Amino acid sequence: MNALLILAAETEPTQATGWGTKAPIIPHPGELIIGLIFFGIVYWAVAKYVVPQFEKMYAERTAAIEGGIEKAKEAQEEAASALAEYKEQLSHARAEAAKIREDARAQGAQIIAEMREQAQAEASRITAAASQQIAAERQQAIVQLRSDVGTLATDLASRIVGESLADDARQSRVVDRFLDELEASESAVAGQSSGQVS
Repeated sequence: MNALLILAAETEPTQATGWGTKAPIIPHPGELIIGLIFFGIVYWAVAKYVVPQFEKMYAERTAAIEGGIEKAKEAQEEAASALAEYKEQLSHARAEAAKIREDARAQGAQIIAEMREQAQAEASRITAAASQQIAAERQQAIVQLRSDVGTLATDLASRIVGESLADDARQSRVVDRFLDELEASESAVAGQSSGQVS
């Protein structure tokens, strides 16, 4: 309790200053001067050594940030130009692919047309060869048939007539006359059937 009374006595206002001589807030003038000197020294040291280091560090960071921004802008511009180039190459590739497809279609159509022409020519050649072979075989069959019919006709005529037709000239005339009559009768039958059809 005595400590409280002492403290209260020291802090009671006096009439001259309004406070006691030992006011805790107002420093002594010597302390004030020494404090101002030390503050000036600290301020000078901070302004001379610390602030330039901070400024240098801030400038480096600013340069790094601005450099990063510039690099990002350059990278973005490069990416945009690469994208434009890619799109252009893609459009060229698509156009070339379409052209190749069209060329392939045209070549395919041309190959098909050529193959058809070759097939038709081959079919015509085979048909012509078959027709020639049939005509040759027919002619051979006619010759063979004439010979066989002539022999049979002479044998038959010699049996009917009762005399031998061994003479080759006579035999040939009889066979030729018989075949001519046979062809004439076939032609007449063919003419009548074509007249009936038309």
